[in-house]
Amino acid sequence: MSPIPAHKITPVQNRDTPADESRRDFFAKVGVAAAAAAVGVMVIEAPAAAQERDAGASSSISRVQQSFEIRRNAALRERNIPSPPHPTNGDEARYPNKIGNYSKGLPHNAIGEVDAAAYQSLLHALSTAAPDDFENITMGGTVPLVDPQSGFAFDLEGTDCHQLAIPPAPALASAQRAGEAVENYWMALLRDVNFTDYASDPLVPAACAELSKLSHFVGPKVNGKVTPATLFRGFTPGDLAGPYVSQFLLKTVEFGAVTVPQFYNCYLPLNAGGKDYLIDAASWHAAMNGAGPFGKNILDSTPRHMRNGRDLSAYVHIDVLFEAYFIACLWLADNHAPLNPGNPYANKSRNQVGFGTFGFPHLKALVAEVATRALKAVWHQKWSVHRALRPEEFGGRVHYTKTGAANYPLHHEILASDAVSRVFARNGTYFLPHAFPEGCPQHPAYGAGHATVAGACATIVKAFFDDKVPLASLTQIEQPSDDGLSLVPYAGSDAGQITVGGEMNKIAANVGIGRNHAGVHWRSDYQESVLLGEKIAISILSDQRATYNEKFDGFTFTKFDGTRITV
Repeated sequence: MSPIPAHKITPVQNRDTPADESRRDFFAKVGVAAAAAAVGVMVIEAPAAAQERDAGASSSISRVQQSFEIRRNAALRERNIPSPPHPTNGDEARYPNKIGNYSKGLPHNAIGEVDAAAYQSLLHALSTAAPDDFENITMGGTVPLVDPQSGFAFDLEGTDCHQLAIPPAPALASAQRAGEAVENYWMALLRDVNFTDYASDPLVPAACAELSKLSHFVGPKVNGKVTPATLFRGFTPGDLAGPYVSQFLLKTVEFGAVTVPQFYNCYLPLNAGGKDYLIDAASWHAAMNGAGPFGKNILDSTPRHMRNGRDLSAYVHIDVLFEAYFIACLWLADNHAPLNPGNPYANKSRNQVGFGTFGFPHLKALVAEVATRALKAVWHQKWSVHRALRPEEFGGRVHYTKTGAANYPLHHEILASDAVSRVFARNGTYFLPHAFPEGCPQHPAYGAGHATVAGACATIVKAFFDDKVPLASLTQIEQPSDDGLSLVPYAGSDAGQITVGGEMNKIAANVGIGRNHAGVHWRSDYQESVLLGEKIAISILSDQRATYNEKFDGFTFTKFDGTRITV
């Protein structure tokens, strides 16, 4: 774990907590989460301050003292969460030339290997966390690194970002990284194929066949096979039900007095004058060195519903990070979706409704609030722990290995990939085609900012609404027409399996995997990051539980892994 900068440490005086307070006394005071095995629900108990207030025990305590006790108990509870290990995949120590790690924006040699001294200047800044050291990082161009100091920030609510961890990223030479790379190359090849055409497009069977035979591909399968119905989808059951794009990214939504049909500014497909990027050595090297500007995408003059990977790429290129989930909660509120049964005002109060607590202003503000905390947590993982390379960088390793300019230790499945061969046949190089002119952002791949925010925000929405409600009870299930200019009824037999919670899981996957469609992230970035975001949201909901005056037994909802939890 990186040290706390000395200029951020303030001595603590007049500490009210007795120095000899035992760990046993602490847990007796705040309670320990108990498993409700009979119903298969994990329960996170309310802190002691909330329990005492429910019993009327705090009536003689001043408001100031109550506030202090709530803050102290929350701080004590968070302090006693063990700091986990932060293992990496070992690539940074394994390869002296740092070919397995992110280095975009620093100077590189002719085949894209980072300058050793420049990389060391980055490591030095990250080890000291001194602001001046970040200003002395040796840069390769004019494009700045994106907020490497964010992971050193503190939050006063929820678990501190350094007390959260994600597994190591797949290693450069591993079969899993090769499998993820093969998937990214197929995403690039199929970027202009509508999701509704996956069952009929002549190239899709080849993609499904190659992904199915890989030794370590973790995407969803049916009977051990990738199918057109599972291709490029997320890992939860909700991701496999219904159309590829979540209903919450398709339906008309009310922004207060403004009615907004969800038509998006999309990029032109290749057959209509659009472009893929970073498919030649010159543009790839310019991007690697941060030598912008890089130009702009070619926009379709007609806004459309999102139909394919290129449309999703356009959306996740410039979206406000909490935007999709804010839209979802607006739609659910406007369409009278049932509240979570744990909400004190879910048909339980005769003369009250929620507003600043347990009402829609509470929900809508909280969706945005957790996004900033998610970013700090994942930025710590990006810069201070993993520094994992992007698909863009990996594509360069593939190109220079295949052309003989280097002999990088890549797994044989990516070097022999059908998708890679097809990219070469189309472009004359082996670089991974990108949807954005600049390629990936100027920060490491793992975890993914979009996906971490997705996990946090989607969890908040699932906590406020009844996530088990079938969506068909609220609206007709639809999907985009072939031209994206209208919505048509979805005729699949699984329409009844689509739930509020499942569509929230799907919208998180649409955004997280949408970045993969663009070529800037890996499947593991999406999958592990939504789980990280979920942890952040749960810790914030847990901290907030102690602050309410209402009788509140907790929100019960389904996590991304399918388990039920009460917070």
